[in-house]
Amino acid sequence: MQVLAYEAESALLLRSPLHLSSPLLLLRRRRRRRRTERPTPSMSLESAVVRDTAAAALTVGVALALLRFWEELAKRGVFEQVSAILSIHPFPLRIGFVVLNRKLVHISVGMVFLLFWPLFSSGSYAPFFAALAPGINIIRMLLIGLGIMRDESVIKSMSRHGNYRELLKGPLYYACTITLATAIFWRTSPLAIAAICNLCAGDGVADIVGRQFGKEKLPYNPTKSYAGSLAMFLAGFISSIGYMHYYHSFGFVEESWFMALGFSLVSLATAFVESLPISSELDDNLTVPLTSLLVGGLVF
Repeated sequence: MQVLAYEAESALLLRSPLHLSSPLLLLRRRRRRRRTERPTPSMSLESAVVRDTAAAALTVGVALALLRFWEELAKRGVFEQVSAILSIHPFPLRIGFVVLNRKLVHISVGMVFLLFWPLFSSGSYAPFFAALAPGINIIRMLLIGLGIMRDESVIKSMSRHGNYRELLKGPLYYACTITLATAIFWRTSPLAIAAICNLCAGDGVADIVGRQFGKEKLPYNPTKSYAGSLAMFLAGFISSIGYMHYYHSFGFVEESWFMALGFSLVSLATAFVESLPISSELDDNLTVPLTSLLVGGLVF
């Protein structure tokens, strides 16, 4: 009834020569506009928060499940059994099972995490919801590394020598890098893609390939090999290109040859820095993302 009365009144006013400047008509139009437009921002905000909360919960769940998967493999000695089997193979596995488990964690966690970014909304708070997953891992590393919490499976799968204090270095830098890249740069920036891909895929694959096939050492660093450095460049670059295409399909970034060239330069720089003798003094989980951000800031 109110709608019919409003339409009848509007029709009468429109017949009047003063309808264009009628205060009553302008007031009614303004009220009607407010009734139809006001709920929209609040509804969209609520929808975005619900979506981001659900996406964050799913991402955290998958991340923790993936970590638990690798921790259980380490706890049950699966890699020791695989290593024993491959030791009689014509091409034996030269990389230790502890290192292999740690590097598989290193590669998979970050790469899988990037797959879930499109689930989040385009709201301004979405990056912070997405950063909850690696942020929770920061807390875990601090609690275990400081001795407040004890978890042998985590220590075994993430430390080099089984010392819980090691989690305050490389694993903590790793979690901090992914958290900051997510919260600050997010999925619309090639810097986030470059930093995470070169850290996870690049550095992780470099160690595995270098230990397995790295007989020819670099002249300026006998602890690094040509095979490892080449593997780091290729893994970091290819994964960056892959995620550029992946995010382009959702409209987050513009796929271009210029961006691909930028990724190649960043991967080349990180592979070079990782091969330097200074890498034995400073953790790769710190130098690789810093190099990615510095070089990426210049080329993108």
